Amino acid sequence: MEPDLIVSREIAAPPEVVFAAISDITRMGEWSPECYLAEWKDGATEAAVGAVFTGHNRNGDKEWVIDAEVVDLVPNERFFFDCNSRGFVFSKWGYSIEPTEAGCLVTEYSQDLRPEAALERSAQISGVSDRATHNRAGMEVTLERLAAAVEG
Repeated sequence: MEPDLIVSREIAAPPEVVFAAISDITRMGEWSPECYLAEWKDGATEAAVGAVFTGHNRNGDKEWVIDAEVVDLVPNERFFFDCNSRGFVFSKWGYSIEPTEAGCLVTEYSQDLRPEAALERSAQISGVSDRATHNRAGMEVTLERLAAAVEG
């Protein structure tokens, strides 16, 4: 993955606690400002390579649903997934976790793979015209809320 966006934050919690939180996609709505609900599909109940989940997203009065597949997972180190629409991977997301003296450094990655021809339609669906700025702000909020959830 060659991310377009990378946001990191030191979190005062052990890597295994952070990994358990971010890889439990049913909790994504607790920290993401855009994905308010995520649920496993096709009988999956936990993160594993090949597991698929549906993310329910909202921006103002705009709502949309996206399927994602877990493509890389190493317990307590990384969790990556591809978002797709009609079989086309249009974005890649992931988290890496590195131990530190105070807990861990959590890095969130995002790569936008939408073709130029899809940008206008995507903006209509989501209400987001500047996806990079929107995603960076969302990633910062996500890591802030994640830290608040696991540090206490």
